[in-house]
Amino acid sequence: MDLNLSLLLFCGLFGIGTGFVQGEAEENCTNYKLQFERVFSVPGDTAMLNTTLVSPGVFDFNSVPYNITWYNSGQVIHNQTGRVLVRGEALWFLNVTLDDDGEYVAILRTPFHCYNQSTRLRVDLPVAGQCGRPLKAEQALTKKANDILSCPLKDYIKKLNSYNINSSLTWYRGCQPIEDQATGQYIYRDKTTLMIKGVDDDNNHAYTCTLTFNLGGIKGSVSETILANVREEYSMAPQLREPTNTTLSAHIGSSLSQPCTVFVPGIGMPFIDILWCAGKKLIRSYDPSDRIYINETKSWQMEDGPHKGWLLEVVLTITELREEDFFINYMCQAQSSRGHPKAYFTLLPADPDLRLPIGSVFVCVTFLFITSVTVYYLFKVDIVLWFRRVFPVLYANKDSDGKLYDAYVAYPQPRAIGFSEEVETFALHTLPQVLEKSCGYKLFIAGRDCLPGEAIVDTVEENIQASRRLLLLYTAATFASKKYTSSSSNNNNLSKNNNSSEGDGGSGEVFDEDGGEVHRDTRQQLECVAAMHRSLLERTLKVVLVELEEISPAQLALFPESVRHLRKKQGAVCWWKEGRKSQRWWTCARTRAADEEKTGQDAQTSPAPSLSPSSRFWKKIRYHMPVRGKRATYPETTALLNL
Repeated sequence: MDLNLSLLLFCGLFGIGTGFVQGEAEENCTNYKLQFERVFSVPGDTAMLNTTLVSPGVFDFNSVPYNITWYNSGQVIHNQTGRVLVRGEALWFLNVTLDDDGEYVAILRTPFHCYNQSTRLRVDLPVAGQCGRPLKAEQALTKKANDILSCPLKDYIKKLNSYNINSSLTWYRGCQPIEDQATGQYIYRDKTTLMIKGVDDDNNHAYTCTLTFNLGGIKGSVSETILANVREEYSMAPQLREPTNTTLSAHIGSSLSQPCTVFVPGIGMPFIDILWCAGKKLIRSYDPSDRIYINETKSWQMEDGPHKGWLLEVVLTITELREEDFFINYMCQAQSSRGHPKAYFTLLPADPDLRLPIGSVFVCVTFLFITSVTVYYLFKVDIVLWFRRVFPVLYANKDSDGKLYDAYVAYPQPRAIGFSEEVETFALHTLPQVLEKSCGYKLFIAGRDCLPGEAIVDTVEENIQASRRLLLLYTAATFASKKYTSSSSNNNNLSKNNNSSEGDGGSGEVFDEDGGEVHRDTRQQLECVAAMHRSLLERTLKVVLVELEEISPAQLALFPESVRHLRKKQGAVCWWKEGRKSQRWWTCARTRAADEEKTGQDAQTSPAPSLSPSSRFWKKIRYHMPVRGKRATYPETTALLNL
């Protein structure tokens, strides 16, 4: 099988090299038929027929060997000195005659296939009495402008250049040769272009370009004639105004519309094409249903202002941007005979819009802050007590601070102003029951812990010094400098001093129900002075104000200024509020019981305030009491967590 393939390849190459197949009819070739472009010539000129089979669209001519043979009427065309030259894919007639008129077939063979194509050569006699070719190409010139004529012999020049053959081109106006005039009306701008300055009606004429060269040892020439038509309408070089070689930013998923705006100075509608390219891909769609499309060219005539002309616009639209649309140059190009300006814009992904996220975060943080502050304000005591209970190791152990008591309890003593049985009961029974028995605190209570015969000044000073807190219990009558009765309290009726008479001369003596004299409490005065001094001046003692009954503004005005200042600064823990809550609860419970039993009998007893350490009042008291921590302290420790 390999031997047969080798023989077949050898025979194919041999056939290419020798051209043993003599006619088109003998082969089954791919037929590319007759070329649209005809070659026109006159007797005595040179004509070139060029096949377009050697192109990537036909086969890979860079890697596949091939051979081209030209035929005329089934006969192979060979080189004829001074007449015919076959060179590559080109067939040259060095001296055209009328007999050369006709169709010529080029067959291109490869080892595996063949292709054929026909080319028409038309030979006409010159018109008698006229210079130039009988068939003329028309080109327009703009009046009063500098315009150009282009010679149609560019293919000849390109082919001769590929042979490294020099050639020269001469322009004629009618029969008269045109000299290259740097300062005149005619200028040879390049090898194929003639510039005419200040075009006028005299330029309505026939112009001929003649190319001369030496090929195959023969001096040949080929000419083309152009009929110039001068017109009033003119268009100058287009000016591209948008885009401006910049970058645009957009979000994925959004739409984009970018106009390409071109201004063409001149008179009359310009002949111009506006193209959009995405990278190297030409955008051809005009269908709005496509994701990427362009609209039809819109035009506006600009008649006002110093520059008259036409404004043209083609809009590029991308209905939905995708990731592959970014980092691409979108090029707009205006194509006209006057120039080909182009400009682009580069599409980049836009930076994320952080306004909404930042605003959302700010609102959330603000809401969280307000909520946290509100929650902390409402549940500060509960939060701190929970934290102390869960993390006691964060707080120092106070047992080694030299203090004997957690709190010193100061309250009006018997037969003193502001004394009542309820105050004494609260100080001697209620406080110890909750703070000492339930919470484990150690209290110093005057009247319970004092030794008989001790000096008041010494015992007050020593025991306050040995206490970490001072609980100052007071009622409306505790700090009164004049007589007070039980009517001074409207809520809990904690002050039960009966009406007493004020002595003449303002002696300040007050008498109880039994006629006994009520004295100002020296211990209470010492306790108050010492407590206020240590709290406000020395700041070595924390005083907790315990308000046993509601105080009116008039009653508060009679309090010592230091007490009023401390009450305003840190507030007071109000026992009477706890009693009010219990009273409301008792009223509701009694009403429900009355509805259930339908007896209509009143309850015989009133409810007592809650003695549970978890009630609001006792939580506040515990909040102000010293923390019972478990962390050992060292002399070098200077900062403690304080809540």
